[in-house]
Order: sequence, then C-alpha cells, then structure tokens
Amino acid sequence: MPECRVIDNLTGFMKRLLLALPLIGLSFAGSDVELTTPNGLLRGTLEGSSKTSDCAVLILPGSGPTDRDGNSLGLPGKNDALKMIATDLAERNIASLRIDKRGIGASKAAGLKEENLRFETYIDDAVAWIEFLETKQGFKKVVVLGHSEGALIGMIAASRHPVAGCISLSGTSRRASVLLREQIATKLTPELLAEAGIILQQLDQGVPVKKVSGGLDPLFRKSVQPYLISWFRYSPTEEIARLTCPTLLVHGTTDIQIPVSDAEALQRSLPGAKIVRVEGMNHVLKRVPSDLEAQILSYSNPDLPLHPELMGAISQFAKESCGHRAP
Repeated sequence: MPECRVIDNLTGFMKRLLLALPLIGLSFAGSDVELTTPNGLLRGTLEGSSKTSDCAVLILPGSGPTDRDGNSLGLPGKNDALKMIATDLAERNIASLRIDKRGIGASKAAGLKEENLRFETYIDDAVAWIEFLETKQGFKKVVVLGHSEGALIGMIAASRHPVAGCISLSGTSRRASVLLREQIATKLTPELLAEAGIILQQLDQGVPVKKVSGGLDPLFRKSVQPYLISWFRYSPTEEIARLTCPTLLVHGTTDIQIPVSDAEALQRSLPGAKIVRVEGMNHVLKRVPSDLEAQILSYSNPDLPLHPELMGAISQFAKESCGHRAP
C-alpha cells in the first residue's frame, strides 16, 4: 500500500502506527473490470468512479509483453511506472483505467494467434475501452494516455473516437520500421544486416517475404510478418496531425530508447500540442542519469519513484482537458 501524503506531516510514532494499520478511506487498490470482446475478456484496473469524477484517464502500456502496471515479462523485475501514475492520479481525485493488452497478463486468454494479430487489434481495443468508460462506467469525458508504443495507439484511437485529451508519454515520431532498422544496425553480421534491409523494405511496401534466413527468423518469421506490415503502415507524425483534441507531449531528457527530439518532431506536426521536457527522466519515467548501468537497473526497480516533475504536468493537463481548473 502506498504511503499517502497525509502521513508525511505526522510524528515518527504516529507514522509507524498508521503504516502498520490499514488506512481506511486512503487505499487506492482500484477495482478489476472486464471488457467483453468476440475473442475473450480484456481486463484492467479502474481507480475511482464516475460518482466522484466525471472524467477518467485511460492508460495504455507500451510495446511487447507489457502489463497494466508497466512491467514487461521480458525483464527480471518490475518498475511499476504505470501503476504509480494511476496511484498518483487517484491521490489527486482523478479517475483512471489501466489495462492489460490483449494476450498479456489477465487479458492473456483473449490473445490471438500470432498470424491473426494486427496493430489495428490494439487500436480497436483502445477505442472499445474508451467506449467502456463512457457507456458502462458513466464517465462523461476520457483522456487517453499512451506510453511508448501505446502513445501511437492512443493517438490513433483518439482520432477515431472523440476524447477530451490525448497524452503521448515517451512516444516516438518515427515509423516502427525505422526504429527496427536502428535497433538491429549494430547487432547483426554485415550479411544478415543486408538481408534484413531488403526484408524491411519489402514489408514496408506491404509485401510478405517468403524466405528468411535462420538468423533472422526470430524477427521476421512468416507468422509475425502480417503484424509487422500492419504496424509499419502508421507514421506517428501523420497520426498526431489528425488530432483535434488538446494534446500533451511528455518526454524525458535521459530517455535512452526514444530521444526527446522525437517529441519535438511530433510537436512540429501538431504545433498546437503542448510539450513538456522533463530533465533527467528516462523511458520508464524515473529520475535516472544517462549512465547505462543506472538505466538498466531502473527498469526493474519498483522502489524507485516516478520523476517528481512528471505527475504535475499530467494531472494539470487532465484536469484542464476535462474542464476542471487545476490547483
């Protein structure tokens, strides 16, 4: 259970006493919710309700096997970044819903076969969650917050269904194919790199590749190519330009995965968007220097708090987008 701000002002004895007991009325555990889809149930955690707030923030996780709390199955520990965002919003009386992606966490049973998965699947799910908050939970307004790859999904969903606002958190401005080229540039032999370049060019054109060398099969196997083709189709700079809702771009200056220049490129495509550069914040939203060892450790440290300047910007934007004057 998170230590609430009210405790900070108490004497040492009272702190120890209250921390040893349940904090009645101050728990932000949230409630599990379900969204029925033709391929199974999607699940998430709802903090708050429409009885206390007429607006909710939908939190979309990033790429790969990342769950509702911002933790990846591919890493040895947790960072809990998205869970921390939801907890902080709750402390500020802002409702939120953070979700497990289809096929991940408690939404695992709703996963599709790899050959049937498309990037549009995640977009459709995001739109369905927006509608869920409005029709099933009674919220009048929704702000979409997407982290990393979730930022692109959030942008597209926000252009397809009216929302009160859109937040891109550590989002890229470049197509996925461009990012993939950069990531593999120093990890493959010259021969495999040359082949990968040809494959990426073909997939970029929407054409599947029939033959892939064994060394590249993990990246470009036949069953994953339809997803890659659907993903490569979307340009973040083109998608953000379609938005008509208030938009916030938040990016850390020590993000070693996606540089802050990507947020600046997104703003050039949507000049009306507000940009917040958080000095010393990395990709998992913690205060971490550029040092590689410190960066790696932060991805698996749930005790490391969010960067202290992050939530002020997010909560102010959410309240202003929902028509509430920020404190």
